[in-house]
Amino acid sequence: MNVIGDILPLDHIVLDLPVSSKKRLFEQIGLLIENRADIARGNVFECLFAREKLGSTALGHGVAIPHGRYAGLSQPIGAFIRTQEPIGFDAPDTKPVNLIFALLVPEGANSIHLEVLSHLATRFSSKTVREQLLQANDAQTIQAILMAE
Repeated sequence: MNVIGDILPLDHIVLDLPVSSKKRLFEQIGLLIENRADIARGNVFECLFAREKLGSTALGHGVAIPHGRYAGLSQPIGAFIRTQEPIGFDAPDTKPVNLIFALLVPEGANSIHLEVLSHLATRFSSKTVREQLLQANDAQTIQAILMAE
């Protein structure tokens, strides 16, 4: 079982999305997840935004992993977005972000939540992986990069 492959369908990978702010990004993630998981886009937005109010989910190096717990969800679900232009995300290194993996997990899914965040943090810590994600031209390539061990 590959945890990323299980939660990141190809139609949840969007390359070069033209958004100008974190708010617009969360709205677009809401649309993606609404269509797949039957969760209202506003609920997705609120879930991600509420977590972001606690502190930025940006890791630095142009990467963010906005995430949250949602009581009405039965399985974790993710979305990967590469923005057309980097956007402000209050990153610890103050650099804007353009590689985003959004994650929603069921309310009590602590172990899978931590497993996914750990895997993503490890993948995104590699400069080579970040460069590959910036250069990839299709969803299949992005998914393969994120699924690699």
